[in-house]
Amino acid sequence: MEQIANLLNGELMPPLSGQYMDNYNPSTGRVYSQVPSCDQDDVNLAVESAKKAFEKWSKTPTADRVSLMMKLADLIDRDKEALAIAESQDQGKPLWLARSVDIPRASANLRFFAHAVMNHKSVAFTDTANVVEYINRPSIGPCALISPWNLPLYLLTWKVAPCIATGNTAICKPSELTPMTAFLFSQLVIEAGFPPGVINIIHGPGGVTGEALIQHKDVPVISFTGGTKTGAHIATQVAPHFKKLSLELGGKNPNIIFADCDYEKALSTSVRASFLNQGEICLCGSRIFVEQSLYPKFLSDFVLETDKLIVGDPMSKKSFLGALVSQQHLEKVKSYVQLARQEGGLVHTQEDVVGLDPTLTEGYFMRPTVISGLSHECRVQQEEIFGPVVTITPFQSEEQVLAMANSVPFGLSASLWTQNSDRVHRVGGQIKSGTVWVNSWMYRNLRAPLGGMKHSGQGREGGDYSLNFFTETQNISIRY
Repeated sequence: MEQIANLLNGELMPPLSGQYMDNYNPSTGRVYSQVPSCDQDDVNLAVESAKKAFEKWSKTPTADRVSLMMKLADLIDRDKEALAIAESQDQGKPLWLARSVDIPRASANLRFFAHAVMNHKSVAFTDTANVVEYINRPSIGPCALISPWNLPLYLLTWKVAPCIATGNTAICKPSELTPMTAFLFSQLVIEAGFPPGVINIIHGPGGVTGEALIQHKDVPVISFTGGTKTGAHIATQVAPHFKKLSLELGGKNPNIIFADCDYEKALSTSVRASFLNQGEICLCGSRIFVEQSLYPKFLSDFVLETDKLIVGDPMSKKSFLGALVSQQHLEKVKSYVQLARQEGGLVHTQEDVVGLDPTLTEGYFMRPTVISGLSHECRVQQEEIFGPVVTITPFQSEEQVLAMANSVPFGLSASLWTQNSDRVHRVGGQIKSGTVWVNSWMYRNLRAPLGGMKHSGQGREGGDYSLNFFTETQNISIRY
């Protein structure tokens, strides 16, 4: 059975303790590889490696850093099929999705920030007192980059790229549930010729490996994407040490549909926004609010379209949904469907997954689920489920839907469907979400800020927002 290795100081290495954890294929429910279970000693080695590399990498000309990043992007493109298969096998997502989104976006992240750092501008100020001031943006040091299991390589490279582009060194801690593409990425980092220690990848459970990494005294920067509960814990641990912290956390995103919408587009996009990647995307529109006059038709059509979706073998082009990431997560998501019934909700969709190949009957599959009849204040409408479960609720007025949309503790994203331009600005500006998509979903301009309000995190990622996060702001004031 394959044993995944860490990337430390430019070499693939086993955990110092020799301890491993089982890594499951979600579509079969069987162990297919083993992932290192690293502890404080491994983390110390990773940090020392990153510290040593930082002394030279921070002084390396930007053009040279960019050249290595572009080479790494080329290697991802070269191995895109192997990486897509590994991502699908490890995470449970359909292969077509990994091929079309996850892996292309990984190389695109590297190329985007390579170009962005070459065009990163500095600001200068002059006055009449013979003083010139300019803003310097020096790199900071070793950075802890903790990425989630839903978009493994996609979000790992989203952090690595701006980190190393600005002259920092990276200590990556991928999710222990989906380590495989991070391991393959490690091999490509070596092949690309990065100096030892510039990119380190260390595996293990969050409560041990991740905890040791965030608390290490020589790690001044932490970028975390994941659950709100874990993000809150990280914030409380690092606040006394004044570490620089970026948190992209959970969402319970409203999808608001007015009667004057482009109906067919709103319907088809809402189905996709609800269930893409098994609903395991923090930006999924899990709470659908429909204007009362349109509600009966929309609910009926949405249920019909949902029941057409094929759940099955991630390797099949026909499967829109693959398997959820783990048995534990599957049980959690299903528990919310049972809770919805207890709260008075009506489940409209098929529930049994049928037609699976015998080799997949132990996999973590679940039908997409549509629920109506719930109060917007109930737990199912207030708590992040992070799976293929959506609620559909009618509304009478702008004021009512805004109150319902903003009632949750999260504020990551929202979608708004209307052809009324005045309403776009009037309602869109009152939705308490970091991103509001109008007549669309999941459009990403990588220069634009991405991040959340309220319990959905702090800080923003993308373009200059990421480059500024991974650098200090220093004012140089010169009298002449």
